[in-house]
Amino acid sequence: MHLWIIPLLPLAGAAINGLLGKRFSRGLVSAIALGSTAAAFAMALWVAAQFIGLPPDQIPHIERYGTWLSAGLFSAEFGIYLDQLSLVMMLVVTGVGFLIHVYSVGYMEHEGGYYRYFSYLNLFMFFMLTLVLANNYLLMFVGWEGVGLASYLLIGFWFLKKSAADAGKKAFITNRVGDFGFLIALFLLIKHFGTLQYDSLWPLIGKYPAETAGAGLLTAIGLLMLVGATGKSAQIPLYVWLPDAMEGPTPVSALIHAATMVTAGVYMVARSHLVFNRAPDAAMAVAIIGTLTAIFAASIGIVQTDIKKVLAYSTISQLGYMFMACGVADYVGGIFHLVTHAFFKGLLFLAAGSVIHGLGGEQDMRNMGGLRKYLPYTFWCMTFATFAIAGIPPFAGFFSKDQILWAAWSGGYRVLWLIGIITAGMTSFYMFRLWFLTFFGEYRGQNPETARHGHDADAQPAGHTGAIHDAQDAHAGGGHGHGAPHESPWVMVVPLMILALLSLVGGWIGVPQALGGHNEIEHFLGPVLAADFPGVSRLAVPTSAQVAAAEAAAHREEIAELLFTGISVAVAVLGFLGAWFLYYKRPELPAKMAKAAGGLYTFVLDKYKVDELYGAVFIQPLIALSSTVFWKGIDRGLIDGAVDGSAAGAREVSDEMRHMQSGNIRSYAGWVAIGAAAVIAFMVWRGVR
Repeated sequence: MHLWIIPLLPLAGAAINGLLGKRFSRGLVSAIALGSTAAAFAMALWVAAQFIGLPPDQIPHIERYGTWLSAGLFSAEFGIYLDQLSLVMMLVVTGVGFLIHVYSVGYMEHEGGYYRYFSYLNLFMFFMLTLVLANNYLLMFVGWEGVGLASYLLIGFWFLKKSAADAGKKAFITNRVGDFGFLIALFLLIKHFGTLQYDSLWPLIGKYPAETAGAGLLTAIGLLMLVGATGKSAQIPLYVWLPDAMEGPTPVSALIHAATMVTAGVYMVARSHLVFNRAPDAAMAVAIIGTLTAIFAASIGIVQTDIKKVLAYSTISQLGYMFMACGVADYVGGIFHLVTHAFFKGLLFLAAGSVIHGLGGEQDMRNMGGLRKYLPYTFWCMTFATFAIAGIPPFAGFFSKDQILWAAWSGGYRVLWLIGIITAGMTSFYMFRLWFLTFFGEYRGQNPETARHGHDADAQPAGHTGAIHDAQDAHAGGGHGHGAPHESPWVMVVPLMILALLSLVGGWIGVPQALGGHNEIEHFLGPVLAADFPGVSRLAVPTSAQVAAAEAAAHREEIAELLFTGISVAVAVLGFLGAWFLYYKRPELPAKMAKAAGGLYTFVLDKYKVDELYGAVFIQPLIALSSTVFWKGIDRGLIDGAVDGSAAGAREVSDEMRHMQSGNIRSYAGWVAIGAAAVIAFMVWRGVR
């Protein structure tokens, strides 16, 4: 199938624009960036069509291109591993990625560093495709680190803006903490199994019994993998980088922090499900961290006023749902929610970017309102996404979120289900809060007839964006979004419409039998994620009595599932009604309630002071240690002292020796004579002996 071409295409686009893009017109830069990603998506669709026709014994389809690392008995290949899971991820990355590239053409139209932006965006797609298509953990780790690098570059794209540069560094450093755990997990796999190749590793792990009596090797590996996943997928305690990452351009937020990169941790856990199936303690840790993260982030999202910050905490919360699913062994549900989340959360960020674009940079929802008449297409697209994430049927998020909640309940994780259903209500509330504040009521910004907004605050003025040498690329007098609120150009609106359609119908691939569907995605991913290990089924042929008993149990289960589906929908409706009452019917009440809550409201608004806590416990002591012990003590005192001391000693010796050079020729002749006499005397003495 020549699968190597798919990641190579965006890499070629990144290289061409990165090296030569400064000489190109914006149209040519766009054509290269969009052409490479469109070609990758088209080939991914062709591969999907070919894959569906493969017989089961040819799945996974593995392409090996040679060994790139060898040490003793250990070796790692350049290779691609295509099964149902990696195929789904490849389609999401290339499909949603292409739409975001198209949207970026309009959003970044007046920005400096245009070629640099698309080079970084293409580079990110290359590394993300490497991550999901790798046939071994080491190659996955290359992609894993690569998306971290590309994320750093894109978050800090406006690097002359201090907050953006700081946010990029924060994301990069925080992820390194998680990556340390992931690396140790890989070292343990190498030590005990001798390989990181998936096709060699799975049968070896399959021989291990479940560690039900206590923690063992697989539990340690699973927990260390979880550390890596909490960094990349922004879970407690390493979630703090993602809200700050909103400093990057809004399309970056959509691509990296909604649709693709932050789901890398979920993908890694699902890919490693054999480990977690045999390490129940590690799996429970995944479920607990995911559930706590979901409700914790949702509580912060309720009080945020920056439209992108609401969506940032919503992303953290939804990733928590995916971790909950994987922790209760519903890996299909976790990947299903990953797919639908890519649709509706990517759309939410892009629609938010359209609002910001139309308001000339305004991100505070308190200065919005009534925008549905100014931005009608954006309004309807945002509406589809809001209904999807809130869990309103028949939108996509309803089916995927409901599968996770049902898996938690039916699996006996009742406390997790309760926290999950409360979080679902909170999600509905804060998303409809955003919807009402942004699009309903009266416009609360400047008079739309006289407003002369500055350049997009989310996209800083051309003279202050990008590198200094990119400033000439900025649009003369730049800035999008002057005057009254206005709809975005079609190059931005069309991707919104496509994602809106996917936010509606994308969940229909997972309609459960209880609702009259066949849950196609469960059947598709089942051979990878439901079997003991890929390609192996251990189910014996059932008797007729067993079939009848199973059918009766399935009928009872369908009735229970319908009941809990009703509870889920009711909670979503309650969230909608609460937001309607507080932000549409009685909009003066929220301010009074916040004032009445006093310190509690401020505490939540300040994100529970977690950043301040980390600063006091980790950052400030490290800075003090670095500046006092390492810099003043070791660097300046020891290293610089040794170097400076050597230089001073050499200077003193040379100073003494320079006095021998008097400049008197007779003195020099005398020394030469003395030296000659000494040499002759020595030779005579040697001869006598």
